[in-house]
Amino acid sequence: MNIETARIYEDKETSDNIRILVDRLWPRGISKEEAHLDYWHKQWAPSDDLRRKFHDNKISWDEFSKNYKSELKENKNQILNDLEEVDKRKSLTLLYGSKDKTHNHAVLLKDFLKEI
Repeated sequence: MNIETARIYEDKETSDNIRILVDRLWPRGISKEEAHLDYWHKQWAPSDDLRRKFHDNKISWDEFSKNYKSELKENKNQILNDLEEVDKRKSLTLLYGSKDKTHNHAVLLKDFLKEI
């Protein structure tokens, strides 16, 4: 399965991808119509505690990555159940709100999904 990541604030591509919002919080300034979502999987996002620590610069990217990967492993069965709903013939686009395109949880989630 092909998996991509994109900021939810970017214009929707004309591709036939399945669009999944993977943030725990709804992104500011985006309506449900503008989002063009197929799914919103809040449970795939980092825990509130982990997200806050990273955004408040209380932990490094490396520590965030390690802890988030651990959370993903704990939630693997739920994620696999959620993926059963997805048409495997289509690509996935994991949508996130972060301004940083390289240091965000969607990048880590993409790698995790490719491994399972």
